[in-house]
Amino acid sequence: MAAKIKVCDLDPEVKSLVKKFRLRKEKTDAAIVLKIDTSRLMVILDEQYENMTPDELQGELPEHQPRYVLYSYCLHHDDGRISYPLCLVFICPQGTKPELAMMYGGSCLELQNIMGLSKRSELRELEEFTEEWLKKELEFC
Repeated sequence: MAAKIKVCDLDPEVKSLVKKFRLRKEKTDAAIVLKIDTSRLMVILDEQYENMTPDELQGELPEHQPRYVLYSYCLHHDDGRISYPLCLVFICPQGTKPELAMMYGGSCLELQNIMGLSKRSELRELEEFTEEWLKKELEFC
């Protein structure tokens, strides 16, 4: 039943940006940070970053507001291979207003489906968003 609930729409410009992001050729870490425009009930672009590690990105994200982070990570495997998995991370810090947390939480699955991602990760504290944490999340890629 929860899968059929749709709280916020995705801005058409963001849909186009995500499509281009999925096909990017650069071999660096990059991120698209999305937020909800509560007046329009729409997921919009907050910021876009190139060549930024998860630890650096953590310093750019708001400490007390939820965000969606679509992250392209340069993953070096033990066998020498390099892959570039896309990760959707939903960060909803403790203390977020319940209405806002529900908007973000209720839109997360729809956003994941639109992006064509099979998995998403969730964090309750911004400080947990580190390269070490991300590597653990991507162990099976």
